[in-house]
Amino acid sequence: MRRTRNTQETTVLPAKASPPLVGAESTPWGLPRGGEQEGAQAPQLAPEEIVVRVRRHGRHLTLPVAVLFIVAAAGGFFIGTLPELWMNVGAAALGVFLVVFAGIGPILGWLARRVVVTTRRVIVHHGFFVRHRTEVSLARVREVRSKQNPIQRLWRSGDIDLYVGADVTRIPDAPGLNTLHAALQELSERSYDEQIRASGFAGGLGR
Repeated sequence: MRRTRNTQETTVLPAKASPPLVGAESTPWGLPRGGEQEGAQAPQLAPEEIVVRVRRHGRHLTLPVAVLFIVAAAGGFFIGTLPELWMNVGAAALGVFLVVFAGIGPILGWLARRVVVTTRRVIVHHGFFVRHRTEVSLARVREVRSKQNPIQRLWRSGDIDLYVGADVTRIPDAPGLNTLHAALQELSERSYDEQIRASGFAGGLGR
């Protein structure tokens, strides 16, 4: 584990090779020969379980909720008391605009994106009307990186990047950054080892 400029933490997950099966012959590429042991059963993967569900840090809801309260208070005080009809209509229209775009909109955006971490995968859901889903196998994660800006450091949150080859999947502004980073590292190594044992590959999955 190394740190650069106190803003980024990187964990590189080294590829591991499982020990060869005792009493079983292998091909030159490390693959076990079929039909050597009749009645032998391959190891089974453990059942997949949900570890944690994550959304962006809750501080992102502070401003939208404050806007809703301020608009409600100001609207109740001013609308209907202004001297001209057009003034009251304009104040009501401004209140609706602020409620929709500065209050409800950001709250729905926060609710529409969530990350589910299981013992085998990281599943990213985003979108409200059109739902999008992205899955990353933890066994294929080559590197886990996390970074924090000064505000995120104050709230103990941060961004986590999962590297699978040239592709990067980001968990944005996750709360409990250090705990989640360590959990993803451990789950990635464990999932990789389980797939190695279940598949019987002696040479690894080629992370």
